[in-house]
Amino acid sequence: MSKICNNASEAIEGLLKDGMTIMAGGFGLCGIPENLIDAINASGVKDLTVISNNCGIDDFGLGILLANGQIKKMIASYVGENKIFEKQFLDGTLQVELNPQGTLAERIRAGGAGIPAFYTKTGVGTIVAEGKELKKFNGETYVMETALTADIAIIKGWKADKSGNVIYNKTARNFNPIMATAAKITLCEVEEIVDLGELDPNNIHTPGIYIDRLFKGKNYQKRIEKLTVRERA
Repeated sequence: MSKICNNASEAIEGLLKDGMTIMAGGFGLCGIPENLIDAINASGVKDLTVISNNCGIDDFGLGILLANGQIKKMIASYVGENKIFEKQFLDGTLQVELNPQGTLAERIRAGGAGIPAFYTKTGVGTIVAEGKELKKFNGETYVMETALTADIAIIKGWKADKSGNVIYNKTARNFNPIMATAAKITLCEVEEIVDLGELDPNNIHTPGIYIDRLFKGKNYQKRIEKLTVRERA
């Protein structure tokens, strides 16, 4: 059975429901599944819990789901570039669970590996550890963090073959590979789909066994989160 879909709308068909949990790859605006975010926005699904490093900006990336009132809760690491996020958090319409960045990554990785929880020193003695189990190992205190999983993961690759083996482009790799393993269903958009055998097996980052639906995206903007340029002389 082919995993290849014609577009993002076809990829999400029959999968979305109110109240579901979605993992979304990307770091800032780098390596985000632009087409899938747009399709979810157009679907009108609401009360979503979204797991992602951050929440885009006001008018791009996951920020458009926020602006449309579709996200109920964000599990994230960095949220400082989104004024809509700030407003919704302060007025109580958005639930927020902030994680140290490495802890967020490991919680996702653990979810994909079938590890229900792990101990880390990160956050001990801070608000991050409040209400969580603490345990000593070799005289050092650690806090227990639980794994994260999702109903679906939406990720962005560079190239894939027709079996769904995926390669990411440089830093656009970020959270995408671990999210591909930690969801019940993984949807992947790429810039190019090639025939079997064209990808070097040694360079594949996500094996096709983790990819359920795949399509070639279009109209990528690849915007920069905060553009800083030097003034011309």
